[in-house]
Amino acid sequence: MSGHNEVGSGLIEGGRVEFVAEAEAAGQRLDQWLAARLAPDLSRSRVQALIRQGAVLVGGVATGEPKRKLAVGERVEVAMPEPEPAAPLGEAIPLDILYEDDELVVVNKPAGLVVHPGAGNWTGTLVNALIHHCGDSLSGIGGVKRPGIVHRLDKDTSGVLVAAKTDRAHKALSEAFADHGRSGNLERAYVALVWGIPQRLAGTVDAPLGRAADRVRRAVVPEGRDDARHAVTHYRVEERFGEGQSQYAAASLVECRLETGRTHQIRVHMAHIGHPVVGDPDYGQAFRTKANRLPEPLKDAVRAFPRQALHARLLAFRHPATHMMMRFEAPLPADMAALVSGFRQI
Repeated sequence: MSGHNEVGSGLIEGGRVEFVAEAEAAGQRLDQWLAARLAPDLSRSRVQALIRQGAVLVGGVATGEPKRKLAVGERVEVAMPEPEPAAPLGEAIPLDILYEDDELVVVNKPAGLVVHPGAGNWTGTLVNALIHHCGDSLSGIGGVKRPGIVHRLDKDTSGVLVAAKTDRAHKALSEAFADHGRSGNLERAYVALVWGIPQRLAGTVDAPLGRAADRVRRAVVPEGRDDARHAVTHYRVEERFGEGQSQYAAASLVECRLETGRTHQIRVHMAHIGHPVVGDPDYGQAFRTKANRLPEPLKDAVRAFPRQALHARLLAFRHPATHMMMRFEAPLPADMAALVSGFRQI
């Protein structure tokens, strides 16, 4: 099938749908062009995920590149995915549990673990692990795809995370996170390994965040923009590496505390002040060559580090049932600890 108006019921889960690129399609990005033809059945982000998964063929060949430019007459096929289960299933994924009672569970999330199911990550998430571990006791307030989840950490950020097992706990913890500790019921601290040494060893980044030009990442944006969201990060330098040694690239270990909780906030704010997180694939690309100015074997370790060096070290909150303050800390994971150790040798 081809043409703009023939989609409708053609979007059959598990089936295929075809289009032919018309004259106006020449030079357009595949994801944009295809999303326009599959709307409103599929969002652009869903279309991009299908392209990356190899479910979109151009001229009979799978292309994993959403930005691929189209040529007139090219045939585009979309293999519609099979329907996903309505609710996540439990999976026996190991959990590093720091604390658990009838109301909540606190875990030390490893890097690489997605918190809840979503496009491209329907299984293998923290939610799947919690469902397996907790059975039916997880709070349902978050909806079937994210039961018990009151806050998130990026996939490749490690550290302390709490999940609710009762609706009472979910409500109380959600309110504490929404308030970001202003009432004294929540404390969160992250530690990041960043490039360079900030001129001010302690400071505040107060810069609104919104969508970047690629619509996927976040960026500091003008305050008056429609998508601008208030964002404040307080940082404090804990250790300095390579200071005063001009032959080597300098770095710092920085503690960050959030006054707001925007997506990628620490990563964007640290990059904004010229000190992106080491290993950050989204906001630290311009600093990748810094590794060339490091001694061996640290140079190779930094090049091989597969993620942003960011860890949620501390989480403290008031227990929803006992009203006692509880405090949990997780040490740096082995990969990040080894990287920090390497910088200490400079």
